[in-house]
Formats: sequence, structure tokens, C-alpha cells
Amino acid sequence: MTSSEGSSLVSPMDGLLTTPASRLPYQQNVLLRSYVLERPQGNVIVYNSPGVSESAASILALGKPIRLLVNHFHEAMYGQPGLDVPVWIHREDQSEVSASLDVAGVFTNRQMIDDDLEVIPTPGHTAGTTSYLWDNGTHRYLFTGDFIWIEDGQWKAVVLDPGLRSDYLDSLALVCSLDFDVLVPWGATEGGPTCAQVAGPAEKHARIGAIIDRVRAGGTR
Repeated sequence: MTSSEGSSLVSPMDGLLTTPASRLPYQQNVLLRSYVLERPQGNVIVYNSPGVSESAASILALGKPIRLLVNHFHEAMYGQPGLDVPVWIHREDQSEVSASLDVAGVFTNRQMIDDDLEVIPTPGHTAGTTSYLWDNGTHRYLFTGDFIWIEDGQWKAVVLDPGLRSDYLDSLALVCSLDFDVLVPWGATEGGPTCAQVAGPAEKHARIGAIIDRVRAGGTR
């Protein structure tokens, strides 16, 4: 992991920059981060967290970001970041987000942002939870928010609404079919990896398959 001198951002992997971590208020051993995607078409921030405001000067030094992509409405608890950037969220989570964030645009379906960044609705954690798949030419990063997060190195779900369990299972099956080699959640437990490189399809299927089995059996994680 490297950082530029004088910058509050660090680079865990090629082309990916992360803000300083913040503790989840109701689960102190979970650290949250936002990520800056360095792109020729314009830099993008994924996830809202206090680190965006903390790193505002460093983010702007790279060029004004064109979007802040929110995974789900719980990110709105941190309020408007101290940075002028258009916020985008799925329409199903818009009403909860709009009370705390100025929403510039909404997603409704799976779509592309330019030719490298895909918007993939993955409802289940919330009705509007949306994942983002970024191909930077070296890695295919999948940003899953809290839909799939990392607890002590293990991939976990967070089922909050039993009424969304079926949607959660459908979304897990969709993600299992995606071509990605790095999982980048919003949060991970302290002391463990913040993102997870995937050795190949077998590992991806095994890890997500284990989540599907737990969720199908009525588990919440």
C-alpha cells in the first residue's frame, strides 16, 4: 500500500485510492472507507464516508471528481461531504438519501458509465442497494457496499429486512455470474483486509455460494 507525499489518500491496488478509515458508529470494530477511481474520463468516488471530507484537498488535487456513487442509503448518515461532487443513488433509496444528501441523479437499471464502469442494481441489503463494477485495464473491481462485506477475512451478507431475502438471493446469484477479480466493500473488520483479490472463478463461486447457503437457510450473514 502506497501514498503520495502530503496526500491523505493511499493506494491499495493499481488505480485505486482509498480515504482514511472511519469507524461504524454501532459496530466499532468495522472500518469504513471511500474509494477514488482514477479514470481518464473523470475521477469517480465510490461510497460516502467521513473520509471524503477529510481527503477533500487530496481528491481535488487529482482533478475534480465527476460523481460520488452511493451503494445504499445508510451512507447518508454521514451527510453532505465537504466536496462539491454530484451524488448518484438508486431510485429505490432516493427518498432516504435526499434528507441528508443533495441527489444529482438516480439509477433505475443496469447501465454503463462510459465504457469502463458498470452500474449493477443488487437489492437485498436495502431495496436500492447498487454495486459498481470498474475495469481499469489491470483489475475488475466490484464495489458491493454492505451487500457483501469482509468480516475477519470472510465474505458476509447483511440481511436486514426478511421481506428482501428473495431479492438478496437473486442478487447474490447475479454477482456470482459477474467477471471480477477484486471485491471492494464499504466496510471490513479492523485488522483484516479492506478488499479481497479473487484467485479465480472457483474461489468466487465458493465464497458467494457459502453466503447463498447461509441466507437461504434463514441466516442474516
